[in-house]
Amino acid sequence: MSKTVVIGLSGGVDSSVAAVLLKEQGYNVIGLFMRNWDSTTNNDLLGNPDLNDEICPQEIDYQDAVNVAKKIGMPIFRVDFIEEYWENVFTYFLDEYKKGRTPNPDILCNKYIKFDAFLEYAKKFNADYIAMGHYARVEIIDKKPTLLRGIDDNKDQTYFLSQLTEYQLSKTLFPIGHLTKKEVRNIAYKYDLSTKDKRDSTGICFIGERDFDKFLSNYLPSKKGKILTEDGTKIAEHNGLMYYTIGQRKGLGIGGSNVYGNEPWFVIGKDLSKNELYVGQGFHHPVLYSDSCLIDDVNLINHDKFDNKYIYTAKFSYRQPDTKVLIKHIGDELLITFLEDVRAVTPGQAAVIYQDDRCLGGGFIKEVYKDNKKRKY
Repeated sequence: MSKTVVIGLSGGVDSSVAAVLLKEQGYNVIGLFMRNWDSTTNNDLLGNPDLNDEICPQEIDYQDAVNVAKKIGMPIFRVDFIEEYWENVFTYFLDEYKKGRTPNPDILCNKYIKFDAFLEYAKKFNADYIAMGHYARVEIIDKKPTLLRGIDDNKDQTYFLSQLTEYQLSKTLFPIGHLTKKEVRNIAYKYDLSTKDKRDSTGICFIGERDFDKFLSNYLPSKKGKILTEDGTKIAEHNGLMYYTIGQRKGLGIGGSNVYGNEPWFVIGKDLSKNELYVGQGFHHPVLYSDSCLIDDVNLINHDKFDNKYIYTAKFSYRQPDTKVLIKHIGDELLITFLEDVRAVTPGQAAVIYQDDRCLGGGFIKEVYKDNKKRKY
């Protein structure tokens, strides 16, 4: 008797091809389309149902998922995780912005929704496994599930999976982790899937592509304040600290001047108590660089201890190259020391640790340091 796999069918090409491959391998495959955001419902939860919020194109994605399911001969069901998403992901997202930090909700979305609420729901179908269209791999090493990078370096998504537990990984299949994006597209063409030319989605997990500043202002009141140079000179006004992140260039509204010249400006710090934003000129401004950070909410995958001797690598944002690091435990937190200074390491973002292709987990950046002094990030 074939094993049952419940796959998250999002209406995109990656999950579509993942479903095809599972069918080819002889699994009994069931599709599940997750609906985790609804403007009306979430505004009601906020107590403000009249917010002028855009509607996500979820219906288009759902119809694409239905078409793929029909094409390959598999059932598909639709499930709402709206309240779970609000309670476990979106409230955290808002709280982090209130603290002046830059959160990464996709990581929590994976931890609490795609690989937790989804996994529990899959039990209704007596599923042996769940599956997702992520570019990652799971292998059993020393009898434990181990998270490995996807073969396609440009698409690897282990950064976003770093908070998963060993149990979640033991119940998960990543059918396209051994493929490149080009190979995935080729399979979609081979089966003439309706999603074969669909572009990759961007934006916040499940909320989609929006005018982000406008969207965020619906939930957090913005407060204008001063934009200051390093010497404390007011040079412009910001629209609210939540709209700016360390290293940001766009949206500052600062042009060239006779006083400062035409070199571009970048965000180099924030003072939440004074509602002030600090800027400096030059992509390689020294204040943007740090040599260590402290992370909390640590989740380790098939790994126990760091001894501050072995050299690992880490990522501090999704697209950032790996950085060689030393790591030691400080209570429940980890101090990560960089072998070379790194630009724009930002509180609230994830720090994800690797040993070659193995993702060892990670945590969220709590504080950033240079020469043992805390940065004003």
